[in-house]
Amino acid sequence: MAFGAIRTARLLLRPVRLTDAPALAERRSDPEVAALQSWTTPYPLERAQQLIADVVTSDRPRSGEWWMLTITDLEDTVVHGDLAIHPTWDGRAIEIGYTLSRPVWGNGYAHEAVEALVERLFDDERLTRVHAMAHPDNIASAQVLERNGFLYEGRTRLSYWVGDENTDDVLYGLTRADWGDWRSRPRTPPADVRLVEITHDMLGTVRDLTTHKSQERFVAPVGKWFANALYPPVWDGTPLVPWLRAIEADGEVTGLVLLARSTPVHPEPYLWRLLVDRRHQRRGIGRRAIDIVVTEARASGAASLAVSWLPGRGSPEALYLRCGFVPTGDGDAGDVEARLRLD
Repeated sequence: MAFGAIRTARLLLRPVRLTDAPALAERRSDPEVAALQSWTTPYPLERAQQLIADVVTSDRPRSGEWWMLTITDLEDTVVHGDLAIHPTWDGRAIEIGYTLSRPVWGNGYAHEAVEALVERLFDDERLTRVHAMAHPDNIASAQVLERNGFLYEGRTRLSYWVGDENTDDVLYGLTRADWGDWRSRPRTPPADVRLVEITHDMLGTVRDLTTHKSQERFVAPVGKWFANALYPPVWDGTPLVPWLRAIEADGEVTGLVLLARSTPVHPEPYLWRLLVDRRHQRRGIGRRAIDIVVTEARASGAASLAVSWLPGRGSPEALYLRCGFVPTGDGDAGDVEARLRLD
C-alpha cells in the first residue's frame, strides 16, 4: 500500500517530488538551518535532485532505506520543510528526522508534523518504536521530540561526523506503550490546584516526578529538593527555613514547590524551586502554584517575593515574567534574579 498524504490543522505532509528539489537545496543551504545537522553547506541543487531521485523510486518507506515526506501548507503551494523516515527490522522500528525552513520557525509546525507522522506510523501494528537522533546542542529539536512524548534514552560520545567535525549524539525513543501513555495524559487546565504536605504514601509518586531532559539544566532533580529541605543552606549566617509542598491538580500529584520562608533574618521569602511533571506541563499548573505561593508569602507579611532562573531556551523565564516578577539586575553564576512586589 502506498504511503498517502497526511493532513493536519495547518499542514499537508505528502510524498516528496522531484519538483521539491529547489526548495530542499535552498533550505539545506541556509547556514542557520544546517547548523547542528548532518550535511555541509552549500547544498547544491544537483545534490538535492539526486537525493529526491533516490527516494521517489518507492511510493512507501522500505526497510533499510530512507524515505521522505514534504511539509507544505494545506494548499500545497508553499514548501515548509521535510520529514525523513528510515524503517529497520522489516518496519518494526523507525528512525525519523525533520527540517523546517527558517521563515516558519516558531510556529509549532515541527511539533504538528511529527505528531501527525508518529500517529500514522503507529497505525502499523508491527511497529514497536520510533526514535530520532540529534546534536546535543540542538535544544529546539529535542523539544519537538519531548512535546510528542519521546523519552531521552542516552548519549553516544564522539559518534557522529559532519565533514571534519566529530560530535556526540543524543537518542530519543518512543515505544508504542510510551505513545499510548502520552496520548492519554491530561491536557486541559485542572479544576482544582492545591499545595499539600508530602505524606509517606506520596513518596513514590513524588520521587518519580520528572521534567523533560532539555529542562534538567533549569530544574534540579527531586533528590536535591529533599536534600535542601532536610539540610537547608546557610545564608547570612542563618539556615533558610524551607517550605516543601507537592502540587496536587484535581487530586493527582503533578509537581513540587520549595519556598524559603520569611524569617527575621531573611524577611523576603524566596521561591526556591518549582517543578511540574513533564506529563502535566502546558496545563497552567505552574502559574496557579505560583499564585498560591504568592498568597502564602503575602500572608506572612512579606513585602516582596524573590525568585531566580537561568536564561536559555526552555527556561521558566516567560512564566515568571507573566506572573509579574521584575528582574532586579542582580544575580551570579549566570542567574537572573527577580522580585514580585506583594503590596
